[in-house]
Amino acid sequence: MSSHLLSKSSFIRGVQCEKHLYLYKYHYKEMDQLSDMQKAIFKRGTDVGKLAQELFPNGIDTSPKSQFEYDKTIKLTKELLEKKQKVIYEASFGFSDVLAIADIVVNEKSSLKVFEVKSSTSISETYIRDAALQYWVISNCGYKIKDFSITYINNQYVRKGKLDINELFVTESILKLILPLQKWVEEKVNQFKKVLAKKVIPKIDIGEHCYDPYTCGFYEYCRKDIPENSIFDLSGIHLNKKYDLYRNGIVKLEDIPAEADLSKNAKLQLEIYKSKKDLIDKKAIKEFLSDLNYPIYFMDFETFQPAVPMFDKSKPYMQIPFQYSLHFKKNKKSKIDHFEFLAETGNDPRIKFIENLLRDTKSEGDILTYNKSFEVLRLKEIAEAFPKYKKEIEERISRVKDLMIPFQKKYYYTYKMQGSYSIKCVLPALIPELSYADLEINEGGLASVAFESLYYETDLMRIAETRTNLLQYCKLDTLAMVKILEKLESL
Repeated sequence: MSSHLLSKSSFIRGVQCEKHLYLYKYHYKEMDQLSDMQKAIFKRGTDVGKLAQELFPNGIDTSPKSQFEYDKTIKLTKELLEKKQKVIYEASFGFSDVLAIADIVVNEKSSLKVFEVKSSTSISETYIRDAALQYWVISNCGYKIKDFSITYINNQYVRKGKLDINELFVTESILKLILPLQKWVEEKVNQFKKVLAKKVIPKIDIGEHCYDPYTCGFYEYCRKDIPENSIFDLSGIHLNKKYDLYRNGIVKLEDIPAEADLSKNAKLQLEIYKSKKDLIDKKAIKEFLSDLNYPIYFMDFETFQPAVPMFDKSKPYMQIPFQYSLHFKKNKKSKIDHFEFLAETGNDPRIKFIENLLRDTKSEGDILTYNKSFEVLRLKEIAEAFPKYKKEIEERISRVKDLMIPFQKKYYYTYKMQGSYSIKCVLPALIPELSYADLEINEGGLASVAFESLYYETDLMRIAETRTNLLQYCKLDTLAMVKILEKLESL
């Protein structure tokens, strides 16, 4: 059994909230279940870390086979350094019951260069703090650290041909930033050991710290007594105002006093919630509808954002469209036609995506989206990357209109929307028989993760199932728009 009390992850949890640290250490089973999105983010970090190892070739990886074998990896790291091993990956060090694992250690004569790899595109205060802890552990093990750097992703890198990892990654020394933090680290380590020595969970209430630097892993656990329709469901007000209400004993929406300082949208949300009466501005809706011209295409895109650019003319985390759904109505009373596209994996999906989309939207008619800025920006990016399609793309953009406007501007609002104008909230409020709840893929983030996973999936049954789920989700997005427009027209 590994003997350490603290690691860099638990240290950062302690800096955020001592209750978080204690729960993580002794009540791990109470932790909120990781979402597929969170799992994908962790996997991305691991994959980027592995790729960065190519910057320092011929290293030895000392990763343990299980989380209970870090004592072995600490011993192995020490032995390799004594044998003058040049490069070590996942090097482990232990001091005063604190474990530190460095992504890459370069052994140069009588000193070390340490590199932490991050899948982000900048250096955050949190990265500085966990690096400061690692420096404290490694230096107290008796090693001289010549330099300490963070290697992260260069979001200005544009892939051209073979991936250039020297261009993909940026390495920045942070030694001068972490040296002044060494006393603070030692004080925090001692403080956290005292917290972990106690027999009771620290009494710390929920607050703004629950989100900083990350949403706490025990977010739901600490909020199990918060009722539905609480102050935390208010839209359009800052987090600190919500917690000001909470600290004054106001939790339920109906408990908010009339004189409370709320934004215009929050006041409206509260008023509609209390009255349970829908807000319908028929004049504004009629004016919105008068600007729509049949035939109408109802259009929705799905994209994915690989951290490491997979295709030429793409950057890290660039939104790559891989799927669209189109419903088509010739006039108000006509039947609905449906067109769709889902790229095959292997090649850059953007070429076939845009060629199919341009073909399917060639006929005249408005193109209706929900939050048109997203689709328009994706089209502009494709036009920039592939200029041969620019003229046709610009023609399609000129026809794009936004179905979100009546809900964003509160021409139509019901308490069931819970202050949101997201289509995921608008659809069940207006068309209860349609729902995303029963879909395996029911939001854009999951669609993105699912499609990216297909590039590495070999199980043909799973590939087929994922593709079916993607098609069902995207199709519902545009069908939802059809039904929402029909609802507005019926008024």
